[in-house]
Amino acid sequence: MVPGWMQILLVVLLIVLLFGRGKISEFMGDLAKGIKSFKTGLADEEKPEARTIEHAADETVTPSTTTAEETKQS
Repeated sequence: MVPGWMQILLVVLLIVLLFGRGKISEFMGDLAKGIKSFKTGLADEEKPEARTIEHAADETVTPSTTTAEETKQS
């Protein structure tokens, strides 16, 4: 059984009467802030990984000047 438009309207009206417009708008504002901080948190998790890859690419490796024979003699 699917609720009709009249039933949905009645439920919305009851919610507005019980909580008032101020509480509902405050709740929606808090919900929006939570979603925004969640997205920011996800974006922050991805940035450090990108930095480590860039940092690793910037590092240079200096070749060793010793030969294999010199290491055997030591």
